[in-house]
Amino acid sequence: MALGDEIRGHLPYLRRYARALTGSQQHGDNFVHALLEVIVAAPDEFRSGAGSRIDLYRGFHRIWESAYIDDGEGSDDAENPLVRAAHQRLRQMTPLGRQILLLTALEGFSVEEAGQITGTDTATVETLLADAVADLDRESRTSVLIIEDEPLIAMELEQIVRSLGHEIAGIATTHEDAVAAFEDTDAGLVLADIQLADGSSGIDAVQDILARAPVPAIFITAFPERLLTGGRVEPTFLISKPFRENTVRAAISQSLLFTPQLAA
Repeated sequence: MALGDEIRGHLPYLRRYARALTGSQQHGDNFVHALLEVIVAAPDEFRSGAGSRIDLYRGFHRIWESAYIDDGEGSDDAENPLVRAAHQRLRQMTPLGRQILLLTALEGFSVEEAGQITGTDTATVETLLADAVADLDRESRTSVLIIEDEPLIAMELEQIVRSLGHEIAGIATTHEDAVAAFEDTDAGLVLADIQLADGSSGIDAVQDILARAPVPAIFITAFPERLLTGGRVEPTFLISKPFRENTVRAAISQSLLFTPQLAA
């Protein structure tokens, strides 16, 4: 199989990872594009024998390590006070631990695979992962609006949210209910399903909510490929169903790094 065919299916998920790592779709895509240029220039150096997906993320890690500028200079987000404040907060965390958290919780790699990608031994990966989880769990508490029409999933999300120390602002099952619930609460985060019970769209509901206040949003869907197309503005945080608790926990904590409170 040609190298391009091997990595094509992994690219949407690498872009998701890059967005979560940088907090910016354009900034994340810049790193992915840089990686692809490196692969085109030296395809034989790309393969390690660990598999195309691990090789792809391993290559991205090397680009990130060598090219990332901590203060955001040169980034399209450099003048954005929310993003600038968020990166100030991120510099207080262990960068490698944060990457390992995203690799395992968001991208589903094992501890051993995360070690292969980052060039880190398993014991160190486990220690960094535990520290990263503790760091994120200490982030600012907020109230969360859940937009989900399946009662069991809504209940599971509620339990996860409460276990992180956050409050529940409300649970909505339709576009109309979601917007009304947001207007009646002080929700600082939205967890939204894509397809709702009455045929309405969780994406449209979130867009209407964001027109009222710039709160972070996390989308949860059984069909992530429908949004990871590159053809429109894509959500930074997109979780696949069925989801794992650690994935939701990481996305919630990560998204709160870019809340308006950080710009104060």
